[in-house]
Amino acid sequence: MRNRNENGSQLLTERCAANLWEASRRKFLLLATACGFGLTNSRLNAAKPQQRAATVPPPVNPDEALRQLLAGNHRFAIGKPIGPRRGPKEFQALAHGQYPEAVIVSCADSRVAPEILFDVGVGDIFVVRTAGNVIEGAGVVVKGSIEYAVVELSVSLIVVLGHSGCGAVKAAIKHIDDKDSLPGAINGMVDLIKPAVTQTKGMPGDPLENTIRQNVEVGVGRLQGLEPILAPRVKDGKIKVVGGVYDLSTGTVTMIAKKK
Repeated sequence: MRNRNENGSQLLTERCAANLWEASRRKFLLLATACGFGLTNSRLNAAKPQQRAATVPPPVNPDEALRQLLAGNHRFAIGKPIGPRRGPKEFQALAHGQYPEAVIVSCADSRVAPEILFDVGVGDIFVVRTAGNVIEGAGVVVKGSIEYAVVELSVSLIVVLGHSGCGAVKAAIKHIDDKDSLPGAINGMVDLIKPAVTQTKGMPGDPLENTIRQNVEVGVGRLQGLEPILAPRVKDGKIKVVGGVYDLSTGTVTMIAKKK
Protein backbone atom coordinates (compact mmCIF):
# COMPACT_ATOMS: atom_id res chain seq x y z
CA MET A 1 0.00 0.00 0.00
CA ARG A 2 2.88 2.33 0.83
CA ASN A 3 4.53 1.69 -2.52
CA ARG A 4 1.22 2.32 -4.21
CA ASN A 5 0.84 5.64 -2.42
CA GLU A 6 4.42 6.59 -3.22
CA ASN A 7 3.94 5.71 -6.88
CA GLY A 8 0.71 7.69 -6.99
CA SER A 9 2.37 10.66 -5.34
CA GLN A 10 5.29 10.48 -7.77
CA LEU A 11 2.91 10.30 -10.75
CA LEU A 12 0.96 13.30 -9.44
CA THR A 13 4.19 15.26 -9.00
CA GLU A 14 5.32 14.40 -12.52
CA ARG A 15 1.97 15.47 -13.96
CA CYS A 16 2.10 18.73 -12.06
CA ALA A 17 5.63 19.36 -13.28
CA ALA A 18 4.52 18.75 -16.85
CA ASN A 19 1.66 21.17 -16.43
CA LEU A 20 4.00 23.74 -14.94
CA TRP A 21 6.39 23.35 -17.84
CA GLU A 22 3.69 24.12 -20.40
CA ALA A 23 2.20 27.01 -18.42
CA SER A 24 2.96 30.61 -19.25
CA ARG A 25 5.39 32.56 -17.10
CA ARG A 26 2.53 34.57 -15.67
CA LYS A 27 0.66 31.48 -14.41
CA PHE A 28 3.76 29.72 -13.12
CA LEU A 29 3.58 30.65 -9.44
CA LEU A 30 -0.16 30.09 -9.22
CA LEU A 31 0.05 26.59 -10.66
CA ALA A 32 3.06 25.72 -8.52
CA THR A 33 1.10 26.56 -5.40
CA ALA A 34 -1.89 24.56 -6.59
CA CYS A 35 0.29 21.52 -7.17
CA GLY A 36 1.50 21.72 -3.60
CA PHE A 37 5.21 22.11 -4.07
CA GLY A 38 7.69 24.88 -4.71
CA LEU A 39 9.69 24.31 -7.89
CA THR A 40 12.57 26.75 -8.16
CA ASN A 41 13.88 28.05 -11.46
CA SER A 42 17.06 26.00 -11.06
CA ARG A 43 15.08 22.80 -10.61
CA LEU A 44 12.88 23.67 -13.55
CA ASN A 45 15.96 24.16 -15.69
CA ALA A 46 17.42 20.90 -14.46
CA ALA A 47 14.18 19.04 -15.22
CA LYS A 48 14.18 20.09 -18.89
CA PRO A 49 17.79 20.89 -19.81
CA GLN A 50 17.44 20.37 -23.56
CA GLN A 51 14.27 22.42 -23.82
CA ARG A 52 15.44 25.25 -21.58
CA ALA A 53 19.00 25.55 -22.89
CA ALA A 54 19.75 28.84 -24.63
CA THR A 55 16.06 29.82 -24.86
CA VAL A 56 16.35 33.01 -22.82
CA PRO A 57 18.70 35.49 -24.50
CA PRO A 58 19.98 38.53 -22.62
CA PRO A 59 17.70 41.57 -22.80
CA VAL A 60 18.24 44.03 -25.65
CA ASN A 61 17.60 47.75 -25.17
CA PRO A 62 15.54 49.53 -27.85
CA ASP A 63 18.50 51.41 -29.34
CA GLU A 64 20.46 48.20 -29.83
CA ALA A 65 17.40 46.42 -31.23
CA LEU A 66 16.98 49.22 -33.79
CA ARG A 67 20.67 49.12 -34.67
CA GLN A 68 20.43 45.40 -35.36
CA LEU A 69 17.33 45.85 -37.52
CA LEU A 70 18.95 48.56 -39.63
CA ALA A 71 22.13 46.52 -39.97
CA GLY A 72 20.03 43.64 -41.27
CA ASN A 73 18.23 45.93 -43.70
CA HIS A 74 21.59 47.17 -44.97
CA ARG A 75 22.68 43.58 -45.66
CA PHE A 76 19.43 42.96 -47.50
CA ALA A 77 19.63 46.17 -49.55
CA ILE A 78 23.18 45.50 -50.76
CA GLY A 79 22.34 41.92 -51.66
CA LYS A 80 24.31 40.22 -48.90
CA PRO A 81 21.68 38.81 -46.53
CA ILE A 82 22.73 36.04 -44.22
CA GLY A 83 19.20 34.69 -43.73
CA PRO A 84 19.86 33.72 -40.11
CA ARG A 85 18.05 31.05 -38.08
CA ARG A 86 15.38 29.92 -40.52
CA GLY A 87 15.88 26.16 -40.58
CA PRO A 88 13.85 23.39 -38.90
CA LYS A 89 16.26 23.22 -35.94
CA GLU A 90 15.75 26.92 -35.19
CA PHE A 91 11.99 26.52 -35.26
CA GLN A 92 12.21 23.48 -32.96
CA ALA A 93 14.41 25.38 -30.51
CA LEU A 94 11.68 28.00 -30.08
CA ALA A 95 8.79 25.57 -29.72
CA HIS A 96 8.55 26.29 -25.98
CA GLY A 97 8.84 30.07 -26.04
CA GLN A 98 9.57 33.21 -28.02
CA TYR A 99 11.77 36.19 -27.23
CA PRO A 100 11.47 38.75 -30.07
CA GLU A 101 13.48 41.95 -29.86
CA ALA A 102 11.07 44.25 -31.71
CA VAL A 103 7.49 44.68 -32.87
CA ILE A 104 7.13 45.62 -36.54
CA VAL A 105 3.78 47.14 -37.53
CA SER A 106 3.86 47.02 -41.31
CA CYS A 107 1.61 47.07 -44.34
CA ALA A 108 0.08 43.79 -45.51
CA ASP A 109 1.43 44.49 -49.01
CA SER A 110 2.86 41.28 -50.50
CA ARG A 111 6.11 43.11 -51.34
CA VAL A 112 6.74 44.07 -47.72
CA ALA A 113 8.04 41.13 -45.70
CA PRO A 114 9.71 42.40 -42.49
CA GLU A 115 11.55 39.15 -41.76
CA ILE A 116 13.21 39.35 -45.18
CA LEU A 117 13.87 43.07 -45.51
CA PHE A 118 15.40 43.21 -42.01
CA ASP A 119 17.28 39.94 -42.63
CA VAL A 120 16.25 38.38 -39.34
CA GLY A 121 15.50 34.83 -38.27
CA VAL A 122 12.62 33.01 -36.69
CA GLY A 123 11.71 34.45 -33.30
CA ASP A 124 13.56 37.74 -33.80
CA ILE A 125 10.60 40.04 -34.51
CA PHE A 126 6.91 40.13 -33.66
CA VAL A 127 5.05 41.25 -36.79
CA VAL A 128 1.63 42.91 -36.97
CA ARG A 129 0.45 43.60 -40.54
CA THR A 130 -2.53 45.59 -41.79
CA ALA A 131 -3.24 47.29 -45.09
CA GLY A 132 -1.75 50.78 -44.87
CA ASN A 133 -0.01 49.89 -41.57
CA VAL A 134 -3.05 51.46 -39.90
CA ILE A 135 -3.09 51.82 -36.11
CA GLU A 136 -5.43 54.69 -35.25
CA GLY A 137 -8.96 53.30 -35.39
CA ALA A 138 -7.77 49.78 -36.23
CA GLY A 139 -9.37 48.34 -33.09
CA VAL A 140 -8.39 46.02 -30.27
CA VAL A 141 -6.84 43.31 -32.43
CA VAL A 142 -4.01 45.49 -33.71
CA LYS A 143 -3.40 47.49 -30.54
CA GLY A 144 -3.90 44.45 -28.34
CA SER A 145 -1.35 42.46 -30.33
CA ILE A 146 1.23 45.20 -29.85
CA GLU A 147 0.47 45.47 -26.14
CA TYR A 148 0.75 41.69 -25.79
CA ALA A 149 4.27 41.78 -27.22
CA VAL A 150 5.27 44.49 -24.74
CA VAL A 151 3.66 42.99 -21.64
CA GLU A 152 4.09 39.26 -22.20
CA LEU A 153 7.19 39.12 -24.40
CA SER A 154 9.11 42.08 -22.93
CA VAL A 155 9.66 43.76 -26.29
CA SER A 156 11.19 47.23 -25.93
CA LEU A 157 11.09 48.51 -29.52
CA ILE A 158 8.07 49.15 -31.76
CA VAL A 159 8.61 50.13 -35.40
CA VAL A 160 5.74 51.48 -37.49
CA LEU A 161 6.79 50.76 -41.07
CA GLY A 162 5.24 52.37 -44.12
CA HIS A 163 6.41 51.78 -47.68
CA SER A 164 6.69 53.57 -51.00
CA GLY A 165 3.79 53.32 -53.42
CA CYS A 166 1.36 52.15 -50.73
CA GLY A 167 -1.92 51.23 -52.41
CA ALA A 168 -4.02 51.93 -49.33
CA VAL A 169 -2.62 55.46 -49.09
CA LYS A 170 -3.14 55.97 -52.82
CA ALA A 171 -6.77 54.95 -52.41
CA ALA A 172 -7.24 57.37 -49.52
CA ILE A 173 -5.85 60.25 -51.59
CA LYS A 174 -7.93 59.37 -54.65
CA HIS A 175 -11.22 58.85 -52.90
CA ILE A 176 -10.98 61.87 -50.65
CA ASP A 177 -10.41 63.96 -53.77
CA ASP A 178 -13.19 62.22 -55.73
CA LYS A 179 -15.52 62.28 -52.71
CA ASP A 180 -16.71 58.76 -53.48
CA SER A 181 -16.54 55.48 -51.57
CA LEU A 182 -15.17 51.97 -51.96
CA PRO A 183 -17.17 48.76 -51.51
CA GLY A 184 -17.51 46.89 -48.25
CA ALA A 185 -15.03 47.24 -45.42
CA ILE A 186 -12.40 48.61 -47.80
CA ASN A 187 -14.04 52.01 -47.52
CA GLY A 188 -13.83 51.98 -43.73
CA MET A 189 -10.18 50.96 -43.83
CA VAL A 190 -9.30 53.75 -46.27
CA ASP A 191 -11.20 56.23 -44.11
CA LEU A 192 -8.68 55.58 -41.35
CA ILE A 193 -5.89 56.94 -43.56
CA LYS A 194 -7.75 60.05 -44.72
CA PRO A 195 -6.66 62.20 -41.73
CA ALA A 196 -3.06 61.84 -42.93
CA VAL A 197 -4.17 63.00 -46.38
CA THR A 198 -5.83 66.07 -44.90
CA GLN A 199 -2.82 66.87 -42.72
CA THR A 200 -0.45 66.93 -45.71
CA LYS A 201 -2.61 69.08 -48.00
CA GLY A 202 -0.56 71.94 -49.41
CA MET A 203 2.80 70.55 -48.28
CA PRO A 204 5.66 70.86 -50.78
CA GLY A 205 6.78 67.67 -52.45
CA ASP A 206 5.03 64.55 -53.69
CA PRO A 207 1.54 64.16 -52.14
CA LEU A 208 1.79 60.36 -51.98
CA GLU A 209 5.19 60.36 -50.30
CA ASN A 210 4.08 63.04 -47.88
CA THR A 211 0.97 61.11 -46.91
CA ILE A 212 2.83 57.81 -46.51
CA ARG A 213 5.22 59.49 -44.11
CA GLN A 214 2.45 61.29 -42.26
CA ASN A 215 0.46 58.08 -41.92
CA VAL A 216 3.48 56.50 -40.23
CA GLU A 217 3.84 59.49 -37.90
CA VAL A 218 0.15 59.26 -37.00
CA GLY A 219 0.67 55.63 -36.02
CA VAL A 220 3.79 56.39 -33.99
CA GLY A 221 2.05 59.19 -32.12
CA ARG A 222 -0.95 56.99 -31.38
CA LEU A 223 1.18 54.24 -29.89
CA GLN A 224 3.34 56.63 -27.89
CA GLY A 225 0.22 57.94 -26.18
CA LEU A 226 -1.69 54.66 -25.92
CA GLU A 227 -2.92 54.11 -22.38
CA PRO A 228 -2.68 52.28 -20.09
CA ILE A 229 0.23 50.11 -21.21
CA LEU A 230 2.43 51.84 -23.76
CA ALA A 231 2.33 55.53 -22.80
CA PRO A 232 3.80 55.10 -19.28
CA ARG A 233 6.58 52.87 -20.60
CA VAL A 234 7.41 55.36 -23.35
CA LYS A 235 7.55 58.15 -20.79
CA ASP A 236 9.86 56.13 -18.54
CA GLY A 237 12.11 55.17 -21.43
CA LYS A 238 11.38 51.46 -21.07
CA ILE A 239 10.15 51.18 -24.64
CA LYS A 240 10.68 53.19 -27.80
CA VAL A 241 8.23 53.73 -30.68
CA VAL A 242 9.76 54.83 -33.99
CA GLY A 243 8.68 55.11 -37.61
CA GLY A 244 10.28 54.30 -40.93
CA VAL A 245 9.50 53.99 -44.62
CA TYR A 246 10.62 51.08 -46.79
CA ASP A 247 11.54 51.89 -50.39
CA LEU A 248 10.37 49.10 -52.69
CA SER A 249 12.85 50.02 -55.43
CA THR A 250 16.00 50.16 -53.30
CA GLY A 251 15.13 47.80 -50.44
CA THR A 252 16.20 50.44 -47.93
CA VAL A 253 14.38 51.43 -44.76
CA THR A 254 14.70 55.12 -43.89
CA MET A 255 13.84 56.10 -40.36
CA ILE A 256 11.66 59.16 -39.82
CA ALA A 257 13.31 61.75 -37.61
CA LYS A 258 11.32 62.75 -34.57
CA LYS A 259 9.63 66.10 -34.98
CA LYS A 260 10.92 68.84 -32.69
